[in-house]
Amino acid sequence: MTAIKHALQRDIFTPSDERLLSIVNVCKAGKKKKNCFLCATVTTERPVQVKVVKVKKSDKGDFYKRQIAWALRDLAVVDAKDAVKENPEFDLHFEKIYKWVASSTSEKHAFISCIWKLNQRYLRKKIDFVNVSSQLLEESVPSGESQSVTGADEEAVDEYQELNAREEQDIEIMMEGCECAISNAEAFAEKLSRELQVLDGANIQSIMASEKQVNILMQLLDEALKEVDQIEQKLSSYEEMLQSVKEQMDQISESNHLIHLSNTNNVKLLSEIEFLVNHMDLAKGHIKALQEGDLASSRGIEACTNAADALLQCMNVALRPGHDMLLAVKQQQQRFSDLREHFARRLASHLNNVFVQQGHDQSSTLAQHSVELTLPNHHPFHRDLLRYAKLMEWLKSTDYGKYEGLTKNYMDYLSRLYEREIKDFFEVAKIKMTGTTKESKKFATLPRKESAVKQETESLHGSSGKLTGSTSSLNKLSVQSSGNRRSQSSSLLDMGNMSASDLDVADRTKFDKIFQQVLSELEPLCLAEQDFISKFFKLQQHQNMSASMTEAEDVDGGSLTRQHSSSSLLPVSSEKDMIRQMMIRIFRCIEPELNNLIALGDKIDSFNSLYMLVKMSHHVWTAQNVDPASFLSTTLGNVLVTVKRNFDKCISNQIRQMEEVKISKKSKVGILPFVAEFEEFAGLAESIFKNAERRGDLDKAYTKLIRGVFVNVEKVANESQKTPRDVVMMENFHHIFATLSRLKISCLEAEKKEAKQKYTDHLQSYVISSLGQPLEKLNHFFEGVEARVAQGIREEEVSYQLAFNKQELRKVIKEYPGKEVKKGLDNLYKKVDKHLCEEENLLQVVWHSMQDEFIRQYKHFEGLIARCYPGSGVTMEFTIQDILDYCSSIAQSH
Repeated sequence: MTAIKHALQRDIFTPSDERLLSIVNVCKAGKKKKNCFLCATVTTERPVQVKVVKVKKSDKGDFYKRQIAWALRDLAVVDAKDAVKENPEFDLHFEKIYKWVASSTSEKHAFISCIWKLNQRYLRKKIDFVNVSSQLLEESVPSGESQSVTGADEEAVDEYQELNAREEQDIEIMMEGCECAISNAEAFAEKLSRELQVLDGANIQSIMASEKQVNILMQLLDEALKEVDQIEQKLSSYEEMLQSVKEQMDQISESNHLIHLSNTNNVKLLSEIEFLVNHMDLAKGHIKALQEGDLASSRGIEACTNAADALLQCMNVALRPGHDMLLAVKQQQQRFSDLREHFARRLASHLNNVFVQQGHDQSSTLAQHSVELTLPNHHPFHRDLLRYAKLMEWLKSTDYGKYEGLTKNYMDYLSRLYEREIKDFFEVAKIKMTGTTKESKKFATLPRKESAVKQETESLHGSSGKLTGSTSSLNKLSVQSSGNRRSQSSSLLDMGNMSASDLDVADRTKFDKIFQQVLSELEPLCLAEQDFISKFFKLQQHQNMSASMTEAEDVDGGSLTRQHSSSSLLPVSSEKDMIRQMMIRIFRCIEPELNNLIALGDKIDSFNSLYMLVKMSHHVWTAQNVDPASFLSTTLGNVLVTVKRNFDKCISNQIRQMEEVKISKKSKVGILPFVAEFEEFAGLAESIFKNAERRGDLDKAYTKLIRGVFVNVEKVANESQKTPRDVVMMENFHHIFATLSRLKISCLEAEKKEAKQKYTDHLQSYVISSLGQPLEKLNHFFEGVEARVAQGIREEEVSYQLAFNKQELRKVIKEYPGKEVKKGLDNLYKKVDKHLCEEENLLQVVWHSMQDEFIRQYKHFEGLIARCYPGSGVTMEFTIQDILDYCSSIAQSH
């Protein structure tokens, strides 16, 4: 440790003008041991600075480096952990707590003792020593004494300070002047003492010689005091003279102050009068526009708008304190209030008339849109009303009651207008979906209340917005117009009715176009109305609206749908909320009508749910990109939930109907209906969902359907009595594999591999079970031969066994001439032909596999003959080429 200490002093602390007093070898507690040294040091220059320095070896290990240093004054607590037992652990509390483990307890004690003594000598703030033995804590080291800091082997901490270069030079000069300075220290000290006495005497004589000069200085001070008294007397006389002048100047200053105050008051009064005249005077032209201005012409509207803005500025002027107490101001404010009330009443009445008039003009265009799947364009109506947007803003800020009344009247009237338009629009869409063209013409010619088609379509929705039973008139129309090609509730796997494959593709395409047209018409209608509401009613400048405006009721007095009803009774807290509430009130019939249309489409053909899911998802995605919280986005999102529910129900019904499939006990099974229909479903779905946003929903449906198909194919195969189980499995899984390979559905790759594996396994199983042992006796003979070999008899010695000699082998071979083999194969081919269905066309595949299996058995027998009967010349009466010829001729003959 002494060598390390000297090395640290030499390499680290001497270049920094520091002395190393104590050192301890430590490592951090609780971590992998990486040893380092904590050093207690003091600087050699004053003021003395005491530090605790952490030193560690470099990564290369050939020298030490200084890592971190803490000032001793920052040390708050030294915790030795245990004052009685030997414990190498201790903590130092600086800004944070450092936990250390010393290499030995003695090093720890020596280090803590050094820290304590340094604290006593150099620091005013005392450090707390916790769990430290009292023997280590000694009294403070008195100055001038040399005490050991850390023991006999450590350097002393005392008042000694090294001489600087100047002091060393002076001492050397003084010692050079005395020859005995080094050889005789006592003589040198005596000489220094004598010189000190001489200097003291000289100092005393110098002090005594300066007494005369002190007396002279005192005399000068006395004369200076007399001069000061004379100056004070002169100043007093001057002050008396100025006092009279001050009184005169005060009188003049007071007079000037009164004049200045009067001028200031006059200027302020003039400024107040100019302020009131400039800010509270309304031009006669503005007054005339407010009282008599034409609100029907563009020029009149502009004049009224300017006048209303000027009136608002006059009414909103920030009066200064006291203005409101002036009679003229009160009269002018009352005049402004009367003008505002009169113009607000006139404006509200005119806008109500505009709503009514525009509504009549809009209703006149309904007839031309009745037979077409289009909605009337409200752009001219919005364009005319937007001329009043600034006046609506003025009305909103000046008379909110009338503004609220106009808003409510607009919502009430427009909701009825839109309800008529949208219901007629959806009725036309339903008629086009069901194909009742005659009724469509009838609807266009008859009055609305007497429309036969409307009576039929109204049975689709009641107060609850749900479809009625299958006895509705519209359902009868839809069945008749379809020419009885499909049932009312056709689905993918409805085995009791017409299957989905009987549906006309043109009908589905027509439905898709109609549904797309409906959504394409509704979307711009809602967006245009929302944009108009935002601009016309200036909602961005008002954040609160009473709950009475948001109470949306049906024409019959009922509430809206549950979702809208709960939110409409709450106070609106933002512009978007208020716009959404108005849109809900105006377009309250859109969601029920869409749900009715969706229910009708699903009732016509459950496949329509695929079209609706794709189209609706796309429109929801588009609306959410524009504004996720808008009315259109929320409404389409709610309808999308219904469409998704119908889609899920369609998939569930298909799986349920798979489980209910019954097969005929008298005929071949062949390709199961739901396997063929899954192919149809997948092909249609892939064409519909190409690049669709909701592809994930289709993938989930695929997974459910294919699992159902797999399970139910196996179930039918197990229940089949006429057709072998392996044939049912082989044919259907071959069909499934072919379908998945053709469509390339990425989410069904695992199922495609599984289908291929099942097809291969059951093909092999069927081949082995059907072919069996065509050379049965020969097979039994060689089984005996193999048994003898297995018992230990050598293969070439088997021919010496009585039951398995050459003569017995020849007898068995003679029983299977070529004609018999061909006859057996022909019967086998007929048997396989009865089992397999024609539509899958697997007969040749199975026959080729049987041919390969038969050849394999033949080669096995030949190998046994060659090994067990060598040189006997015994061979089969037919060859492999004969087998190939037999199989080929049998396949061609059939």
